[in-house]
Formats: sequence, C-alpha cells, structure tokens
Amino acid sequence: MNNILDKKEVVNSTYEVKFFIGRDNFHEKYRVKGEDGRTYLLKLYNSSKLTKNDISNGNLLEVEILASLNLENTVRLVNNGEFIKENNKYHYIILDFISGETIQDKLGRDGVFSQYSAIPIIIYLLETLQEIHKKSNPIIHNNINSRSIQLDYSNAEKPILTEFSSARYITSKSNSLDLDRLSPFYMAPELYNGVFTPQSDIFSVGALLYNMIIGIPPWYIEIPSFQHTQEKFIDAINDARKQELNFGLKEFDEFKDDHFKKVIKKALAVSIDNRFKNVDEFISALKGETVLSNDDNKDSSLTKKAKTKKGTGFSAIAGMQDLKDILYNDVIRALNEKELYERYGITIPNGMLLYGPPGCGKTFISERFAEEVGFNFLQLKPSDIKSQFINATEEKIGAIFKEAIEKAPTIIFIDEIDAVVPNREGNLHQMQAGPVNEFLAQMSNCSEKGIFVIAASNRPEKIDPAIIRTGRIDRIVYLPPPDFNARATMFKLYLKKRPIDLGLNYERLAELTKNYVSSDIKFLVDEASRMALNQKCRITQEIFEGVISNNRPSVSQTELLKYEKLREKLEDIKTDKSETNQRKPIGFKRKNNK
Repeated sequence: MNNILDKKEVVNSTYEVKFFIGRDNFHEKYRVKGEDGRTYLLKLYNSSKLTKNDISNGNLLEVEILASLNLENTVRLVNNGEFIKENNKYHYIILDFISGETIQDKLGRDGVFSQYSAIPIIIYLLETLQEIHKKSNPIIHNNINSRSIQLDYSNAEKPILTEFSSARYITSKSNSLDLDRLSPFYMAPELYNGVFTPQSDIFSVGALLYNMIIGIPPWYIEIPSFQHTQEKFIDAINDARKQELNFGLKEFDEFKDDHFKKVIKKALAVSIDNRFKNVDEFISALKGETVLSNDDNKDSSLTKKAKTKKGTGFSAIAGMQDLKDILYNDVIRALNEKELYERYGITIPNGMLLYGPPGCGKTFISERFAEEVGFNFLQLKPSDIKSQFINATEEKIGAIFKEAIEKAPTIIFIDEIDAVVPNREGNLHQMQAGPVNEFLAQMSNCSEKGIFVIAASNRPEKIDPAIIRTGRIDRIVYLPPPDFNARATMFKLYLKKRPIDLGLNYERLAELTKNYVSSDIKFLVDEASRMALNQKCRITQEIFEGVISNNRPSVSQTELLKYEKLREKLEDIKTDKSETNQRKPIGFKRKNNK
C-alpha cells in the first residue's frame, strides 16, 4: 500500500514530511518538521472513513478533546486542519513529537518490567486519568494499551498518554465506538455492549500493568484471521475471562506478591461492581495505603491501612534491588499478609543494620521504606536517645519501644547506632554500658511485637558485637557507592523535572562518576542546575562534565578499601567462622565474591 504523503511533501505550507512512521485501518502517522524547525507528529485521516461519531461541531472529536486538555502527561495538540489531495479529503492533526518509545517497544527490547519499575509508570498514568475523569463532562480514553503509552526519554522516561481517537465524553452515545480500532485484550467487557465509564479505563490500566509484569496481555488467546469484533471471537474472549487469571506459569515463579496480585485482579474484575470504583481507589491500593482482603468467592474488598508517611517509596530509589526485595518480602509482605506468614511460622526479622561510607543512602532508603510500608515510623538520632543524666537514656530507650509496641506495626530507624550502643569491651563507663544493656533487652524478639529496627552506621566496627547477633540485628547489609546502572538511574531521577538538554547522555555521566556516592550525585545535579540557571539555558552535557571534572568523590579510594575489609570481617563475625559447623551468612555478598 502506498503512503498518502511523500517524503519532503509540505502540508498546509508549514509541515514538511521527513518520513513515514506507520499506519492502521484508520490513520497514518508521519514525522514532520515545522517552519519553526521543530519536529512534530502528524496523524492523517481519510475523511471518507470517518463516522459521524468522530466529528463534533464540524471538527474531529479527537481535536476537541485534546484542545480541552492541558496536562503534563498527555500528548499536546499543536495544530489541525484539512486538505485535498487527488480528489480525496483528509483531516490532519499535529502533535508534539515524543522522543522515546512505547511500552510495547520497550517490552520487545528489554523484556518484562519489574514490579518496582512498573508501578510508578502506572501511578503516573492513573493520576492523568484522574484529571480526565474529573472534568465537568468526564472523558473516557477507551484505548489504553501498551502502544498508547509513550515513554518520554527526554524527560526521565515520563509516561505520556496518547491515542485519543477513541476517547469519548461520558455523555456520548452508547455504541459510538468503532471496536475495530481497540485492542481486544485491553477492552473492558462492557465496551462490547457499547458502554464506557471511568471503570472501563481502570480495566484497561489493569490489563496494561499485567502485560508489563507478565509479558503478555491477560487471558491471552491466539487471534484468528477474522476481526475481533465478530461474535465468535468475542465469545472466545468472554470464555477465557471466566478462567482464573494466570500468575502461575513456570517463567513467572518470581511473581509472588499476593497483595499485588489482588490489586491486578480487582482492576481486571469482569463485573464492574467488583472493580475499583475510581482511580483514587486503584492508586491507593498500588501505594499500599489500602489492604485488599479476599472474602471466599467474592472479589477483593478494601480496608484502609494506617497512613503515617506519604511519598514515592521504593520508586525513588535507584538500584539496590536486592535490598528492596528483602525489605519487601521479609517485612512489608510479612506485615500485610500476617496470617499467611504465621501459617509458615515466619515473622518479620528483628532488625537490619545498614552500613557503608557516608552519603550512600542509608537514611534515604529507610525513609523511602517507611513510605512504601505505610506504617508507624520513628526516625531517631543519638541526640534523641542519649542523656547526660544517670539512667535517663535507659528510660528513653524503654519509652521508645513502649510507644512502638502501642502503635505497632512500627518501623524504628536509628542513625549512627554506633554512638548509641558502643562496644562494651575496654574502658566503657557504666553510664554508657547501661543503655547498651537496655537496648539489647528491648531488641530481643521485638519482631514478635510488630517492631522492625533499621540501624545505620558509618562505623559498624564500633558497635557492640552482641547487637548483631541473631535475634537482635538479623540482617547486615553493606551499601557501597552506587554501581554504573544505579548512577545512571540516579541522574534520571534527580533530573526528572528539571530543564535538561535533549542530548544529555546519562550513561556517559555514569561512566565519569565511578566511586561517587549517592549524595555526590545529588550535589553534581544541583551544581549543574545552578550553572544552567545562571546561564539561562538548559542543563547540558557540557555543563555536567565541567561540574564533574571540578568535583571529586567525597569518599577516597583508601576509605572504600577500608570498608571492603570491614565488610569481610563483619561477614565472618555474622557467620561465626570460628565454629566447626559454619552457618550460611546473612546479608549480601557481591556476585563475583568467591
């Protein structure tokens, strides 16, 4: 089939065709260059194929809807018009060109998304739908799928909602949709009856999330040669949806998060009565602010969970996947799915020690963990605990744990733990030894009381050895400077909402910042931003490389080597290698460590 427009052809004396992108039965897409020198996307419709439902007030309904939107995460309408070519009339729309790829393209290139990378994208999308659905005349998108979400790589992979050709007002007539334009496995069941509501979009988002995690759409069956709107195929889809949603395929063994499964199942409930009632409910469940519980054969019901700290949770953490997995599976799930874990005789660990060079994110990850888990969070430093008066420190420690028990489940984060529980060997004064003894007593089996302690230290060798024994601190985790991938992701996260140059090379920035700790990366981003502000320009590669060359890592190579030796020593202590019957070490080891 020949393209309607030729290369270098000019539309409306303004937009020069650079190349053809693709087509479906409804429209063609081209990359074009405007008179202003900018790149745009041109969508071209054969007017004779349009229906009365595609037109509103003499113009495309899609144009009217896009013109009413001014949202950060939706594609932006630039221009529109009509022209005649070879006795055929065409409607065209000019949109901002998004420098990136669709979720479908990324799935094909990189494989499935992790839970932690998928959820932030879905929440962004839901927050966009929230604005669309809450308009005075709510708009239903109707065509959310893996090809209608573009990841904008010029803006830290921000998801952009596109493809509004099937969007309708909630007041639009039923049966006004051409189902041939929609992706069948993302279509809510009611769409086959011509009914569309905000909950129809919720179903589609649930299908997208399932596809991102699993790799195929939910209830996938092979599409026969005939159109999916034919009765035989509709019956096949409806029959497939009567089956249990499949999470148990062999290649998906790692997908074990029961709460997350319940969220997806509720979003994909065939009955609209059992689906999330609105986008707010869906977002709340994804963030863990709502606990889903099953009632025998009924769909998941909602119960509210205590909210004590709001934020972005694990999605704000670059790298540290092993640590996030341990926190999620050993603590968050154990707290949220208490009955399941009790059935296996498993409770949360008593505590975890995070240690490493200054600036590697020990406090940051603890705060994000508190956001992720959503329970009571106590953040303490030595000055909050220690006192100059005799026995006062012990009383403070007792009061802290009493409050934690009363408000359980509770996460207690203690920074600089070495100053609170110093090694009792040597000439430690009794006034210092007393608090150590009190802390040891409170730490014993505190997990049974719903308390999880996260301790952080830059000097773990100064901590009393009894603290890191099993039954008190059960996990010891070394946080080194971020690796290459984590550094690249950090640059993307920190630059997410800043005016960056399109040519910014995150991989090159990661290469130049080996051994820089997390706080160093944040400092470099802030310095580059200040320079760009002073120059009244975007943040460029040149500015960044200049900033990096003028700022060395805050932790020296010598210091890093000291931490590596300390790591080996602590792992030996934890595994008690002096014993004949050695136990497997608890914590992390480098993958190449032999």
